[in-house]
Amino acid sequence: MATIVENNAFRKLGLDHPLIVAPMAGGPSSPELVAAASAAGALGSAGAAYSSPEEIEKFAAQVRQRTDRPFAINLFIPHSIPQIDPGAVERAFAATAKYRAELDLAPAPFSGPYAEDFDAQFEAVLRARPAVFSFVFGLLTAEHRRAARRAGILLIGTATMPEEAQLLEESGVDAITLQGFEAGGHRGIFDPDAADSEISIRDLLALTVPRVRVPLIAAGGIMTADDIRAALAAGAQAVQMGTAFLANAEAGTSPPYRSKLLEPARKTRTTRVFSGRLARGIENRFMDEMDAEAIMPFPAQNKFTRDIRTASAASGSADFLSLWAGTGQGNLWQGPASELIEQLFSKA
Repeated sequence: MATIVENNAFRKLGLDHPLIVAPMAGGPSSPELVAAASAAGALGSAGAAYSSPEEIEKFAAQVRQRTDRPFAINLFIPHSIPQIDPGAVERAFAATAKYRAELDLAPAPFSGPYAEDFDAQFEAVLRARPAVFSFVFGLLTAEHRRAARRAGILLIGTATMPEEAQLLEESGVDAITLQGFEAGGHRGIFDPDAADSEISIRDLLALTVPRVRVPLIAAGGIMTADDIRAALAAGAQAVQMGTAFLANAEAGTSPPYRSKLLEPARKTRTTRVFSGRLARGIENRFMDEMDAEAIMPFPAQNKFTRDIRTASAASGSADFLSLWAGTGQGNLWQGPASELIEQLFSKA
């Protein structure tokens, strides 16, 4: 079975293992983790969706201070942001008033812009020149693709269903991450308002392998060497793993987040309460209690809850954190990422 390290498009990366350590925006994908993963022969990925252009370039420089191996930078494809009416903001503040009081947060003025400017972020990526640019939530424009090609950057898109994978292949990407329903974090669904197709990674591979010819990267619930073998046998040419690396020594995962990850059993589900987009995380109080009628669209909801999440982490509480994690169970490795990668591929 060919793997991504043997594929012509990726041969120049010089990967030792068919593994991408997932981009995990918001803290876990620290420069230390990205560099450690790449130095160990995998492809480390920076989750830069919430980063300013300056932060993206600084992050890339920090990775390069630690390794000369290739790495990836990941961003969110932007969509039209609906008008947020004052009534929606009022409902959101009313629904979160008790949580803000509990965290000693005074209501702050809330207005756009709700996210970083994608074009400015992408220009920073071009200046940083990672080996790979990966993206979620849709298709990269032809102009952006041409710019990446001129910079010698490989492109990896994300699909949650075969139809999305076909569109990505037609657009000219070098590889596609197939994100099964088991995956932690944001679902890569193209349409932000669409229901989730809820296709498992096993079924997604079975449905997509006959339809596309570019390399496929399996993501979702992959935790062990056996999981890696199964994905490769099913037609994937690499795997992407995130949850398995969240407790690693180099991960920037906050202490209360780590504590929840290390509990004996992790019960996860998808939710829109934190960002307005569907994402899978460990169940907690905010997920259980937040009024669904008071959730604003992505990315407004993400900006609106940021101070709550920040204060929750600072207080040592996991009650109001977005505890992104996949369905995979078992003890998480708390040592260096390099040792986990060695374990996975000494048995794979």
